Formats: sequence, C-alpha cells, structure tokens
Amino acid sequence: MERLRSSPLHANISTALDKHLEVIHIVQSRRKDEIVNASNRQRQGAPRCQDDRDVFALALAIKEMSVATRKARTILWCAFQMTLPK
Repeated sequence: MERLRSSPLHANISTALDKHLEVIHIVQSRRKDEIVNASNRQRQGAPRCQDDRDVFALALAIKEMSVATRKARTILWCAFQMTLPK
C-alpha cells in the first residue's frame, strides 16, 4: 500500500501489525508449551486431565490475539482507504 500511495503510511499501522505478529508468536509458544507439558504428564503416567495453568495461558493469549487481529484488520482497511484514488 505504501508503494501504491508513493508515501509512507502512518507509524501506528506498522506498530499494530508488529503487535499482531508478536501476539501470534505468543499463541504459538503457549500452544507448544501445552503440548509439551501434556506429553510429559502422559509419559509419567499421570492422569489424563490437563493442568489448568496451560489452558488459561493459552486462552489468555488467544484473547489477546483476537483483539490484535481486530485492530490489524481495521488498520489495514484504513490504510487501504487512504491508498484508493480520490
């Protein structure tokens, strides 16, 4: 969109997109932690129920990702509107 506009977009656009990417990485990390902890408990012969801390951390990360995704979509829509010819 910056190339189409021939000028840089507002700094908040890059910030929101960077935050969205950061939150995605956090969700991936939480999910990996949950999988590793579940497999470790299974190897040790522990009961099959999951540790709530892993689930709560993942749920919180997904909630943050949802908020960041909505902001990123709005920011991209605004950037697109600014790119369109008048």
